[in-house]
Amino acid sequence: MGESSLPSPRQPDSFSLGNAAMRRPATARWPQRRAYAALDLGTNNCRLLIAKPEGDGFVVIDAFSRIVRLGEGLAASGRLSDAAIERAISALSVCAEKLKRRHVTLARSVATEACRRASNGREFIERVYRETGIALDIITAEEEARLAVMGCHALLEPGDGPALVFDIGGGSTELVLVETEGGSPRIVDWLSAPWGVVSLTEHEPEASNPDLATRMEAYARMKQRVHESFASFAARLPTHPGADIRLLGTSGTVTTLASLYLELSSYDRSVIDGLIVPSAAMRKISDRLSRMTLAERQTQPCIGAERADLVVAGCGILEAIIDIWPAERLGVADRGIREGILRRLMARDGKPK
Repeated sequence: MGESSLPSPRQPDSFSLGNAAMRRPATARWPQRRAYAALDLGTNNCRLLIAKPEGDGFVVIDAFSRIVRLGEGLAASGRLSDAAIERAISALSVCAEKLKRRHVTLARSVATEACRRASNGREFIERVYRETGIALDIITAEEEARLAVMGCHALLEPGDGPALVFDIGGGSTELVLVETEGGSPRIVDWLSAPWGVVSLTEHEPEASNPDLATRMEAYARMKQRVHESFASFAARLPTHPGADIRLLGTSGTVTTLASLYLELSSYDRSVIDGLIVPSAAMRKISDRLSRMTLAERQTQPCIGAERADLVVAGCGILEAIIDIWPAERLGVADRGIREGILRRLMARDGKPK
């Protein structure tokens, strides 16, 4: 890729994402405002954005999102299941059609934790290319963290104190400590923890047990598992970061909980992306959801049947994050890896010749 890597989790250092990654040079000319695309195939979701450059940013002209649960059963078998593969290829076929219809000329498609872990991950990637023409790139946890920050850091609250940006995925959770003095975010440390909403749910299925006491015991174990995976990173965090610390989350967990906080009857990105929510309120919602039965969670607006079994794991991960980084407020981002990819593609393509 020709880029510097993230600092080692064991030997924190710092680097800048760089202004060039966030905006095109003022003298650059976009090549006929052509369409760019970013596809993110995660452990739980398949998401696509197609956009055209506009000013210092871009305007989305098409999008697609589908829950495919690619990592379902991966923890037990070490492989992507046949059913999960078929779901993913079905979704990717839709993406391929959109790419053709929108005449996309420059795209990047990435796969994350499920394909990194699965013994048949490469075989799956090859099949996807044969059947859809989409060339998936299995990115490292380091690049996943970088792209997430690049895609959402603009939503960080103003301030001079350190900030923690996190992405709760299906198979992993990325934590990135950044500083923003001088404008461009500087990543000083990071962690990719092996727990996401799918992997954690599969390790603690009793979180949906009909018995309340059993559910609460499972939820406590969830949080403990996550705390243990965060331990080395937490030990490296500033011990007295001050009152100006900031917290920004990008994931289905935080956007769903933010929707419940606003009591929305249906999801509305326009009011969620960039919302600032009291961390205490997110804890309260997490506790309430962990106590509900699966059937009760399914009736909640913005959760439904597709997310009802996974949302509790997301709540446990979120609470563990707030435990180690007790910011008073939580920023909510409905943007991340795909937006990071688009900004990178456009920054490279927009350089003056």
